[in-house]
Amino acid sequence: MCTRFLLLQQHFREVLERLGLDQVPEYASRYNIAPGTPIPAIRPKVKPPRSRGEPDGALECVSLHWGLTPAWARTRGAGIMNARAESLAEKPSFRDALRARRCVIPASGFYEWARHGRARQPWLFRRQDGQAFGLAGLWESWRTPDGSVVESCAIITTEPNDLMRPIHHRMPVMLTPEQFATWLDPQETDPRKLAPLLRPPDTAATSATALATRVNSVRHDDPACLALAGSETSPQLSLEI
Repeated sequence: MCTRFLLLQQHFREVLERLGLDQVPEYASRYNIAPGTPIPAIRPKVKPPRSRGEPDGALECVSLHWGLTPAWARTRGAGIMNARAESLAEKPSFRDALRARRCVIPASGFYEWARHGRARQPWLFRRQDGQAFGLAGLWESWRTPDGSVVESCAIITTEPNDLMRPIHHRMPVMLTPEQFATWLDPQETDPRKLAPLLRPPDTAATSATALATRVNSVRHDDPACLALAGSETSPQLSLEI
C-alpha cells in the first residue's frame, strides 16, 4: 500500500532530465504528499482526440489528482489510491489504463507505518543510494456532468520485499531510471511484457529509516517530517532539502 510519499525538488528535476524533458515546470519540495492532492507525473504526450497516427513517444509532465476515477464511473468519489499489480490486467478499473495510460510519478521516498497497539511508527523507504526513482502509475480521464475533464491516477503496489515485510504486506512499485522507457513506451501494450517491471525491488537496493511521528499528520509538509525517531525537532537524513 502507498498512501504518502516524498518528492524533493532536486529529484524531480533529475527524473525529468533523465527522460529528456527540457522544460522543467516549477516545483517546490514536498515532504508529506497525501492522496486527494495533485501530484506531478510523466506520461506519453496526449494527442488531440481527432488526431491521426500512432503516438510518437514524446513525453509530458502533467499534474494528476491522486485518486483514480475510471472513465466509466457515474460519480467521482474519493478515487482509487492504489492498484494491485497482480490483478491489473483483469480489473475493469485498470486493464485499459495498463495498456494505454501508464505514467511515472517521480519520488524521493515513501512512507509506511508499523502498528504497535494504538501507536503508529512511521518509516521512510527509499533507494539505498539515495537517488530518485519512479512510482509506477496508471492514469484516467473522467468527464464531469458539466463537461469538464478530471485527470487522475493511482499508484501500483506489489508484494513486499524482505525489508518491507515486517512492516506491511504491500509496497509501491519502485521503477529504476533504467525501467522508465519501457514503462512509458506507448507501443508496448502486452501486460505480460510489462509484468517483470512490477516486481518488488531488490532488498539490498532499498533502505528503511524510522522517523518521528510528525509525518503522521497530513497537516505537516516540511523538512521536519524527516526527523528521525527520538529527534522531534530537526531532519537528520542525508537528503537534499
